[in-house]
Order: sequence, then structure tokens, then C-alpha cells
Amino acid sequence: MKQQREQRVRGGSAVWAVVITSAAGFITALDNLIVTTALPSIRKDLGGGLEDLEWTVSAYTLTFAVLLMFGASLGDRFGRRKMFAIGLAIFTTASAAAALAPGMGELIAARAAQGVGSAIVTPLTLTLLSAAVPAERRGAALGVWGAASGIAVATGPLIGGALTENLSWQWIFWVNVPLGLALIPFALLRLNESRGPNPTLDLVGTVLASGGLFGIVYALVRGNADGWTSTPVLGGFFTGTALLVGFVLYELRAKSPMLPMRLFRHRSFSAINAASLLMLLGMFGSIFLLSQYLQTVGGYSPMQAGIRMLPWTAMPMIAGPLAGALSDRIGGAPVVTAGMTLNAIGLGLWALTVQPHEVYSHMLPALIVCGIGLGMFFAPSANLVLSTVRPEEQGIASGANNAIREVGGAIGVASLAAVFSAQGGYGSASQFVDGLIPALWTGAGAVALAAAVALLMPRRHKATDHAPGSTPAGAPVTT
Repeated sequence: MKQQREQRVRGGSAVWAVVITSAAGFITALDNLIVTTALPSIRKDLGGGLEDLEWTVSAYTLTFAVLLMFGASLGDRFGRRKMFAIGLAIFTTASAAAALAPGMGELIAARAAQGVGSAIVTPLTLTLLSAAVPAERRGAALGVWGAASGIAVATGPLIGGALTENLSWQWIFWVNVPLGLALIPFALLRLNESRGPNPTLDLVGTVLASGGLFGIVYALVRGNADGWTSTPVLGGFFTGTALLVGFVLYELRAKSPMLPMRLFRHRSFSAINAASLLMLLGMFGSIFLLSQYLQTVGGYSPMQAGIRMLPWTAMPMIAGPLAGALSDRIGGAPVVTAGMTLNAIGLGLWALTVQPHEVYSHMLPALIVCGIGLGMFFAPSANLVLSTVRPEEQGIASGANNAIREVGGAIGVASLAAVFSAQGGYGSASQFVDGLIPALWTGAGAVALAAAVALLMPRRHKATDHAPGSTPAGAPVTT
């Protein structure tokens, strides 16, 4: 009788863990793309230029990327449940601050704070879920968690458009507040506390990585406004590069590094991470411009624009499972390479067909091709990452890959926006398209290079390479 009662308690805890962590994963993943369809409304209401819109997106992705593995370390040291609740509190408070922001500066600061909260919450959702669910049911639980994050990424532009059009752009942030406030007490009451085996915090590595990435993104964002040879821009590139070099050198000697450099000795690990960065660079930068093109040039409302983005953002929900099954048969590397190639082709098709007088049906094939390619990339690439490391290093490897993807997204927005603003602008539909076309070709080139890098990976991994429990990293990216 006592054993049955304990099983019921564990079963109830497992259900609560699935519900709480999936809901938390949903709201943090949602904020990667929910803002895209609201950008024109934000610009109209708060003013500012393209640089401010870039930071509205990149402030979130950049802080999320550089603090992702640090957030996991905080949970290991101070308690995962406690830090999960604190991360939710930061994210919820920052969401309210973003909704109340009176200007672009305050909005960007709030978005950066949202990224801090997400960087704590996201990695801990997986550790808390894995600890609460028995091994024999963990795959199904992680499938629910991954589906929630995937739905958030797929529907982010649509939800953002619907809220912006029917209420106001502020509601893309207000929607997080009741969810966050509800999740915090449930997390404290229903989740079990645990700590990790390595309580050491890599503060020096975090500062070096954060400063280096900020310097490079700052230089990319300010390049056209200040001049590419101006002191602030050159200083940003130089300082950012120097700090990143210092980060690598420090991590090579650190006892408990945030990102163990030994992982990159494996050719496949280095190749798939480099390819992931380039892939997200081209994809996220293009999506940043797509939502604005549909509204600024096409004249669609925010909700209409979100619906028209679904062939790209939602297609991975269909193509992803098929790609996963195909990669089990022929290996992940060919599937990932094909997916990146399709994305490059899709961006090229869009660049060839885009025009000042938008005809959506002309764009549709390009969006579908990009969506299929995206679906062929996510799950197989995550499994490739995990197949290159030992089981005890899978958490670190997965966190590193997700962080690198987010960095790629932040750099992609800055890079493609820099190309756009150098060749065009918001003055007219023709000006917008004049800037959009070279930006799309830049994105296509980055993704094509990603496909070329992916060719460096072995065509097939042995079945024994895929350690059990690799599902967490197979979830869709949160950019």
C-alpha cells in the first residue's frame, strides 16, 4: 500500500513537472519571434529607426545566448527549483516593463532583462523535467516539452500579429505576465529541489563572452550610421574580437569552463556548430526583414502578416518528424546538409521574386522551401551534436549548440539589417526592396556556406554514438 502511494505521488509530481516546464518553455520560446510582426507598430508608436528595431530583437537573443550555460550553472549551485522560480520572476517582471516602456531605450533594456530570465529558465526546464520523470517515460515527457516550444516558435509571428492588431503591441508582453505569475507558485509547490554535480560558476568566461559578442553586434548595428571606419565601430569590432579570443584562451585553462574547448576537437562537433551559427544567421535575419516587408510594402495588417509567415515558421512542425525518421535511416549529416541547401535556395528564390508591388503568391514557393529546409535542420542537427560527445557531456554540448544558434540569430539580424540599410530604407516600397534584395542574397550566401561546412561531417554515425536521452536537444530552436 505504501509503495502504491509513493508511486502515485511520483506520478503526480511527474505530471506537474511536464505541465510546468512545458508552459515555461512555451512562453520563453514565444518571445523569440512574437515581436517580429509587432515591429512596424512599435516603430510607429515609439519612434526610432532600424537600429532600435534590431536591438529590440537582438537584446533578447544576445543576453539569452551568452547567459544560457551560466543559467544552468546557477541552478546547479543554488538549487534548480529556486533558480527556475527566480528566472520566471525576472522574465515576468521584464515583460511588464517592456509593455510599460515609454521609449525605445526602455523597451530594449526590458528585452535584455527578459533574455536574462529566459537564460535561467530554459536550461532548467530540461533538468527539472528529467529529474522528475522516470526513465521509461522520459521520452514522451520530453516530446511534450519539445512540442510546446515548437508550437511557440511556429506561431510566434501569428500570435504577435493577432495581439498587435486586435489589442496593441504592448500585449505581446502583457500576455507573459499572468502566465509567469501563475507558474511561480506552482513551481515552488510542485517541483522537487535538486542541485548539480558541478556548483562552480564561470564568471570570468561569462563576462568575456558577453562583452565580446556585444562589441561585435554593436559595431554591426552602428556601422552604417557612424561609418564603418569610425572609432566606435572599429573599436567595437576590435574590442569584441579581443574579448572573444580572451574567452577561448581562458576556457582552455579554466578548471570548470562554461564552454569546454575540448569538445571542438571533434570535427563533427565543430562543423555542426559552425553550420548552425551560419544557418541561424541567414534565417533569423531574413525573418526579421520578412515581417516588416509584408506590412510596410505589402500593406498587410500585423495578423495578416503573421498568417502569411506560417509556411516558413510552421512548416518544421510537419517536416521535422519526417526528417528525424529519414536521418535514422541514412544518417543526420545528409539530411542537415539538404535542409541547409533548401534554405539557401528558398532565400535565393525570394530575392529573385521580391518586388515593390508585393504579390504574395509569387513569394509562397520560396517560403515553403525555406520551411521544409528548416524542418530538415533542427532535430537531425541536435542529434548530430549529441552523437559527438560522451553521455555525461550531453547537457554541456546541447547548451553550447543552443547558445551558438542564438548568437547566430543576433548576428544575423545585425548583419542583414546593416546590408539592408546600406542599400535601401523605409522611405518607399522601392527603397525597401532595394535594401531587401542584397540582404536576402547575403542570408542565402551564409546558409549556403553552412551547407558547405556541413559536408565536413561524416556521412553516417554509428548507432552506438547516439546516447539515450538525446531528445532534449532535438527540440526546435528558440530564435
